[in-house]
Amino acid sequence: MSKGPISQFIEKHYLHFNSASLVDAAKAYEQQLANGAKMLVSMAGAMSTAEIGKIFAEIIRQDKVQIISCTGANLEEDIMNLVAHSHYERVPNYRDLTPQDEWDLLERGLNRVTDTCIPEHEAFRRLQKHIYKIWKDADDKGERYFPHEFMYKMLLSGVLEEYYEIDIKDSWMYAAAEKNLPIIVPGWEDSTMGNIFASYVIKGELKASTMKSGIEYMTFLADWYSKNSSNGIGFFQIGGGIAGDFPICVVPMLYQDMEMHDVPFWSYFCQISDSTTSYGSYSGAVPNEKITWGKLDINTPKFIIESDATIVAPLVFAYLLDL
Repeated sequence: MSKGPISQFIEKHYLHFNSASLVDAAKAYEQQLANGAKMLVSMAGAMSTAEIGKIFAEIIRQDKVQIISCTGANLEEDIMNLVAHSHYERVPNYRDLTPQDEWDLLERGLNRVTDTCIPEHEAFRRLQKHIYKIWKDADDKGERYFPHEFMYKMLLSGVLEEYYEIDIKDSWMYAAAEKNLPIIVPGWEDSTMGNIFASYVIKGELKASTMKSGIEYMTFLADWYSKNSSNGIGFFQIGGGIAGDFPICVVPMLYQDMEMHDVPFWSYFCQISDSTTSYGSYSGAVPNEKITWGKLDINTPKFIIESDATIVAPLVFAYLLDL
């Protein structure tokens, strides 16, 4: 299929520096898939609130990603946007807000993410009402699931349909649920739903063991990687932090700790980051540092795009979709 106008535009004009890295990374991602490799996409930050679902959902539908790692915030905020979009408020002048302005937003139940405020009642509490029933049902039956599996159950049950405020095709979580795509959610406990689940545990209404843990996520990923890496698995990282650091560690864990010396390194690596190279920072570490940790091979194609992920990721995905 021939490339569309967006792809043609970036190939013509994105020729140097970070823009050239974007094109190189997109072409190498495409080549990985053509070679039969699979791809992990990790998402940090608030990409769901940035409405990455408008294009990432199609990446999922077209099988251009086979496994996702994301923060608990991204897991839930895509669904919050689905059910409460009209209640969000944008604050273009967020840089000028005073402490009093911020307090006023809190008083109105608006939680700010840069220039976008998430409505507590319509988003957080609307999800809480329905997810609690699913948690409680599993708890009563002695069943245990991962955080993303509970979210899939809620989405596929249809209980949220009456609240939909955007086109369902723009929800990446719904696209993932339809495919039952594996998702790794390290550190889920620090998300809003994670905090709410913990509150029910403290009150004695739910058992902590009903929610599968981070260690179980790692063992699941280890098994998945071992079974799916024959043609290579690439790593496309949006942002930094635990969403990227947790899953990339599965390779040295299998090789060094499990002594599975036939396990291949990640076959591709790209990170979109606005974190400059700094002292002791994972997000700011250059890709070559990952060689010393047994994550990447000396010959692994490596790319770093130092820019805003909300600008860069949609362009890379547009290239993959021939837009």
